[in-house]
Amino acid sequence: MTTMFVNLPVTDLERAKAFYTALGFTINPAFSDHNAACVVVEEDHSYFMILVREYFQTFTDLPIGDPAVNPSVSTALFLDSREAVDKAVTDGVAAGGSEPKPASDYGFMYQRQLNDPDGNFLEFGWMDPVAAAQGPEAFANQQD
Repeated sequence: MTTMFVNLPVTDLERAKAFYTALGFTINPAFSDHNAACVVVEEDHSYFMILVREYFQTFTDLPIGDPAVNPSVSTALFLDSREAVDKAVTDGVAAGGSEPKPASDYGFMYQRQLNDPDGNFLEFGWMDPVAAAQGPEAFANQQD
């Protein structure tokens, strides 16, 4: 199985940890210290590494941008229901995040954007299982 780590620069590690745990994720203390925290999205498969900007800078010689001004990545997390999407975004906004635009509802797919307190861009979504398995056209054909 492939394991994915998404590295995100943050200005305040404690604030970022509070934000991501408010979304229902957990912190793996074995891979966390004063420079970084490992946010468990899905055990054994998917993680965020939230890194203080100074530590993140050690991974590249290029300047680090400000994701609140110039986003360069969108991380999409698909959940089991529309209600779970709404809860994640509501919890994220309550924990200091922001929702920059209204929800997108395509019938077979529902998405909402959430920016963390540093401006890192997350999308939470749900897709109808038929559309996920067979594609949106198959879903549309079943609706006729």
